[in-house]
Amino acid sequence: MSNTSKEFDDIIRTCRVLFIKKMADYGSAWRILRLPSLTDQIFIKAQRIRSIQENKVQKVVDNVNGEFIGIINYSIMAMVQLDKGIATQPDLNVEEATELYDNMVAETKALMLDKNHDYGEAWREMRVSSLTDLILQKLLRVKQIEDNQGVTQVSEGVKANYQDMLNYAVFALILKADNE
Repeated sequence: MSNTSKEFDDIIRTCRVLFIKKMADYGSAWRILRLPSLTDQIFIKAQRIRSIQENKVQKVVDNVNGEFIGIINYSIMAMVQLDKGIATQPDLNVEEATELYDNMVAETKALMLDKNHDYGEAWREMRVSSLTDLILQKLLRVKQIEDNQGVTQVSEGVKANYQDMLNYAVFALILKADNE
């Protein structure tokens, strides 16, 4: 599992660099996004990945890895929004946003390591397409919870779903790198 921990860190390092660069370009404009908007952004990325996987034809030549990175970064933004609430104006500088980013990653990585222990790294035997489907399933769950105004009877909350999406996207990027 130590290899998984390092691979996770390597993927997150790439995602973090992009997040910081976008913060430099755009500031924290994302802080005004409501959770359903972030959920929809993740949905668009996951749906594009699935469409490319199914059609085997890609008309826009953006790398699919970039879509998985987007899923990771938008999931982190959503978790920040859950913890801090939605802002009416950009309210974070690069350092503050990066600290929040790192906190969400640390919490999500700890969850991944615990689950990885219990599941015996079963994800390593999965297909990237299955991980894409699981991300889409989690998105549909989050959308339903959002439509229910956050009220659930027995389900885990939306944060756990965002954490799972982040981890599935990391796993997909690890598997893709292993197969290249």
